[in-house]
Amino acid sequence: MKRLVLIVLAAFFAHPAFAFHCPADMAKIDTALAAEPNISGEQLATVQEFRVEGEKLHKSKKHAESVAILQSAMEILGIK
Repeated sequence: MKRLVLIVLAAFFAHPAFAFHCPADMAKIDTALAAEPNISGEQLATVQEFRVEGEKLHKSKKHAESVAILQSAMEILGIK
């Protein structure tokens, strides 16, 4: 939970130019998850949580926050 709060706070400082990365980032995460990544169960649960939260934020037009949390999920998955 602390990690999620830190990510959301960091999102306030994200640049608006990343606003439309949300759908592309979600697609990258979905592709990586479909490939059954070699990560721990805890990491998998975190990625899934971040993916869902990122989509909710995107739909709420909170794009900077969405990008930040999706980037965290991509880092866990090793996506650049």
